[in-house]
Amino acid sequence: MSIRKRTWTTAKGEKKTSWVVDYVDGKGTRRLKTFAKKKDADQFAATAKVEVREGVHVADSASVTVKAAGEFWIATATSAGLERGTIVQYRQHLARHITPAIGETLLSKLTVPTVRSFEDQLRAGGVSSSMVRKILTSLGSLLADAQERGLVVRNPVREKSRARQKGKDRRQERRHRGKLKVGVDIPARDEIKAIVGALVGRWRPILLTAIFTGLRASELRGLRWSDVDVDRAEIYVRQRADRFNDIGRPKSEASERTVPMPPLVANTLREWRLACPRPRTGEKDAAGAWLIEEMRPEQLAFPNGQGKVESLSNIMQRGFLPAEVAAGVAIETGEKDSAGKSVVRPKYTGLHSLRHFYASWCINRRKDGGLGLPPKMVQERLGHSSITLTMDTYGHLFPRDDDAAELAAAESLLLGP
Repeated sequence: MSIRKRTWTTAKGEKKTSWVVDYVDGKGTRRLKTFAKKKDADQFAATAKVEVREGVHVADSASVTVKAAGEFWIATATSAGLERGTIVQYRQHLARHITPAIGETLLSKLTVPTVRSFEDQLRAGGVSSSMVRKILTSLGSLLADAQERGLVVRNPVREKSRARQKGKDRRQERRHRGKLKVGVDIPARDEIKAIVGALVGRWRPILLTAIFTGLRASELRGLRWSDVDVDRAEIYVRQRADRFNDIGRPKSEASERTVPMPPLVANTLREWRLACPRPRTGEKDAAGAWLIEEMRPEQLAFPNGQGKVESLSNIMQRGFLPAEVAAGVAIETGEKDSAGKSVVRPKYTGLHSLRHFYASWCINRRKDGGLGLPPKMVQERLGHSSITLTMDTYGHLFPRDDDAAELAAAESLLLGP
């Protein structure tokens, strides 16, 4: 490896000087890299010498841009059979955030400071902490794919004190969001009682199941009758329907689980099975009406009118939200309708609030109307991948042994009358 000075005269008679690093990379290819200053050439030569010796050097001319690497990454994700929703999310991260900011940057020139600057740019643009973390995770995955292709040596996203930064980001996100609160994020017991009383028609079975089993919306929409055992009062989560209504595996290994159901749900599902919509056979009878298939175990438990996957939008707009309003679990908007009546909106705008209620119901003491389950069992019921996720989300709801009443009792036992 050598450094030499190069001097030449331009067509206008100006004298120019540069410094050229002449070296052979790890593959035996001769490389030339030019710098305006000798100190920059010296610094590059020292770094490249170590990288070539360790077999980890990639020349700029052998590298590609972040945008090009992103296209390779999407192709890898597609061929690997990742879920459609995951690939759509990857494409969104690329198109909306990564490519506009650093798409033309060569992978070989992507450094930890560059990644940190990109992160700061995202935050300054109003991107939430959780979304910033997801985008950086996508960028790190992109670079890992590029490493396997030999397009880059280092992954600056994963060199950026990833474990510490990830924990820091999560703490900041939790501080911003705050803890889940009963009556704000989690429906109170009286509110659930009112909602249950207001459930009618085809929405009653699915919403009762959501309330008393804590299944995710995707798990409810993908539930088959073969996964429902009303005699044993158990539901087996074995598949789910994504946002595109495609049926696939559960969210994680831990999501594949058995969840018990109370008698109210079991009896409701026993009745619902008789009235549940079934797919058409594709044929018509003599009167021109569509013939309906016989009930089969693999058919969905909560389908739409044609026996296919029900959309989350329908469940919300036609089922859950109207039930809230009918139950009086609503907030006045301060507006009036054409008849002069106050306009109200549902208090809880996401079906996940019912999953939050189920978690709180599992956690609460029996004397408070809950199940009083230990943390590990709550994790298993919810299908969380780790106990850490359960405790980070719901840890503050678990009963504490240091409340005032128990402290008073302990004090009395210690000091006596």
